[in-house]
Amino acid sequence: MRNAITLLFLSLLFHHTLLISGNDSIALDCGSTIDGPAKDGRNWTADTSSKFFLLDPTNASKIYSALKSPMSDTVPYRTARLSRSEFTYAFPVTLGSKFIRLHFFPSSYPDFTSSVDFFSVKANRYTLLSNFSSALYAQASGSDSFPREFCVNVEDGQMLNITFVPTPGVDAYAFVSGIEIVSMPTDLFYTEDIETAFKFVGSERISNLSRRTALELMHRIDVGGGSIEPPNDTGMFRSWNSDEEYLTIAKPGAYLSNLTIQFEYRDNRTRYAAPDLLYRTARSMGMDKENNENYNLTWEFPVDSNFTYLVRLHFCEFQPLITQKGDRVFMIYIATKIAEAEADVIEWSGGNGIPVFKDYVVTIEPKGNQKLQNISISLHPRTDQTVHADAILNGLEIFKLSSSSDNLAAPNHEIPQISPPTVATPIPKTTKLNGYKTPIGAIIGGAVSGFLVLSFLFFFIFRRRLKVKNSDSSDAPSWWGPFAVSSTKSAKTQGSTLPSDICRRFSLAEIKEATNNFDSVFIIGVGGFGNVYKGLINDGATTVAIKRLNPESQQGANEFKTEIEMLSQLRYLHLVSLIGYCYEDREMILVYDYMAQGTLRDHLYKTDNPPLSWNQRLEICIGAARGLQYLHSGAKNTIIHRDVKTTNILLDEKWVAKVSDFGLSKIGPSSMSKPHISTVVKGSFGYLDPEYCRFQRLTEKSDVYSFGVVLCEVLSARPAVNRSAVETPASLAEWARQCYSKGIFDEIIDPYLQGKIAPDCLRKFAEVAVSCLRDNGVERPSMSDVVWGLEFALQLQETAIKHCRLPNEIDIDMEIPTKGTSVADSSDDMFSSGSELMIGSRLSGMTFTSSSGEQSFLNNNSEKVKSGAIFSEINNPTGR
Repeated sequence: MRNAITLLFLSLLFHHTLLISGNDSIALDCGSTIDGPAKDGRNWTADTSSKFFLLDPTNASKIYSALKSPMSDTVPYRTARLSRSEFTYAFPVTLGSKFIRLHFFPSSYPDFTSSVDFFSVKANRYTLLSNFSSALYAQASGSDSFPREFCVNVEDGQMLNITFVPTPGVDAYAFVSGIEIVSMPTDLFYTEDIETAFKFVGSERISNLSRRTALELMHRIDVGGGSIEPPNDTGMFRSWNSDEEYLTIAKPGAYLSNLTIQFEYRDNRTRYAAPDLLYRTARSMGMDKENNENYNLTWEFPVDSNFTYLVRLHFCEFQPLITQKGDRVFMIYIATKIAEAEADVIEWSGGNGIPVFKDYVVTIEPKGNQKLQNISISLHPRTDQTVHADAILNGLEIFKLSSSSDNLAAPNHEIPQISPPTVATPIPKTTKLNGYKTPIGAIIGGAVSGFLVLSFLFFFIFRRRLKVKNSDSSDAPSWWGPFAVSSTKSAKTQGSTLPSDICRRFSLAEIKEATNNFDSVFIIGVGGFGNVYKGLINDGATTVAIKRLNPESQQGANEFKTEIEMLSQLRYLHLVSLIGYCYEDREMILVYDYMAQGTLRDHLYKTDNPPLSWNQRLEICIGAARGLQYLHSGAKNTIIHRDVKTTNILLDEKWVAKVSDFGLSKIGPSSMSKPHISTVVKGSFGYLDPEYCRFQRLTEKSDVYSFGVVLCEVLSARPAVNRSAVETPASLAEWARQCYSKGIFDEIIDPYLQGKIAPDCLRKFAEVAVSCLRDNGVERPSMSDVVWGLEFALQLQETAIKHCRLPNEIDIDMEIPTKGTSVADSSDDMFSSGSELMIGSRLSGMTFTSSSGEQSFLNNNSEKVKSGAIFSEINNPTGR
């Protein structure tokens, strides 16, 4: 109580000072008796002669010089203030947003050698650190001295009080070597402008950062450049580290730099966001378009579990060739989820040489007892949008956001049991640190260092091991998942649970023989995970399609396993048949029936193939619908495909449609009480169920929505997303729903089909398609209903042909409702509930997409395809 009264008095005393003192730039050398310059040239104020108040009710805090020198041998790490009781520094600062940097050097100090440093730190109402050990943190980070940086907002009339509290119950002490407080631009993080709102990755939600939210810096990175020291920052003395330690997939990537460009800043918020040096360098994927299509430029950053993070990405286009909108377009993934489907730096910034940054928020959910997980940031080119198949990043920052209880502290370390100093012989004990058991003895005098060395070693090993592991993999400790190969045992003899008793297991020699040792002449497809080959097995008697995962890729193991597990147990006319697989010498290969006619999309647009007749299209749609119907209700368990699209519907030599690509498939819910499964959003842009995107709840109705988009593609011969559309929505689904509700559905019909569709058939087909696209999943039909509706539409078409009412004599518009009349009101709409159709939000603005690129078989002069029709092209398959 006495401490609180003292703080209140000081707050009132300095209220006038707060209003007139201007921007703050405080550097306090804790424990020092003389002012002194740091290595960067800044002058640090001595603790004992400063104007800042030290509240130490028990007068227990002491100032000492470290018994050893830090490697940096610089201010503020030579001295410290230490105490076994609570103490507080009170800083009279101006109102506004502040950086707080706490500096620690966990050395040995006189009178504290028999204790350990475990303590908590609070800044006004915020808990910055809890049960923190600087010694453990130093060993984990690989540095003997370090800062911890935070951002808080100080309100009018407040002082900034930073309190250090030793952990009770053990002989622990709190200490600090230095404190920095630096004002930042008011709107650097905290804004109310909707234009500066950030996106919640994995949701349609956008928001601004509340001034009640505190932040902790986790990573600040100069991508493609070296480190940037505090004096070279924009006046806020921030340190920027190199990205090399965090880069996991570069393959090989390219460094970019322009040391002479003069930058143009849009506003002060952008000007102070990062120093010029950051924007003069970048990392890109390089000039090899074919190589870039097959990997993601990826970084991974360890963070604490069960917190929400602000990810700020910095961009600046400075290459002379990149000057116009669309010159370089790419996708951004954060934590394996799509953050941006069409990142275009020129569009964001307004031109070459203009820096810009984008903010995103992502939550790292707890996973078992893991205290640390990785946030991955990946870039992938949009080859369908730009001639420059490339991506670029200049820098990034990752901040932890305080919880609703104003807490920033990570889960506590377990406190070691410390024997009293009077015990002469150490008694062995055991404690746990992040899941590892660490023997420790009684800590007396210098014995504390033995405990710390062992603890540090295990903690450091754990952290390094976690860093290289993909944070979202739930199957095994390596990227090979359940197929992990021992370094001392060949994959050729490695046991696995793959179903060789259900489908054939090929040897690698057989696969090489079938493809003439993977001869490029036999390539008929190039997908996100590798090549598709046309091969001959059984002494040349059987033609097959062979999908080979790129041996250098670190992606696709989950899809490989899922595809085998699903298809090895499914045999149905309208599902592509898996003949077998090869898993040998780190090769993952799938062997399928050969589909002579390629993909459905190959016969709709961007092709030299002759257009399909309407009857052919209906029969193909019915076949694909039957395949999905079997997955949803005909198999032992409900199977949700999760990536239904025209490139995953294959056609055999007799034009029989078969659903393919089960790499993203999931087993559906087994209980009626929970009709969905919760999972991250995956699929293909333009086909994603908006309800699934909003709530991350997957049901079989998500497949129904995607199939509705397929039906519209078949009718219109237009892609699911048309970026060049000006007068119509880019989203085909949205365009179809708008036309349907206005009674002008005939406007989406492929010109080739004009006059060739019976009006009754078109009306029924439209009812089925738009019903599939309803915004609410429960209002969509089942796939059984869809099959019935399409079969009825085919009957209506055949009846019209039989009675010679086709083609050309019929005015299609006569049978389609006039403008302003919704077909949903038709009395024979088998899916109508009597109310108007719900027209959902535009999909063209959605951010939940997949890197699954547009796929297309080439014209009939070549069998090569631009991407695989068998394997999913999600380029970071974790987080399933």
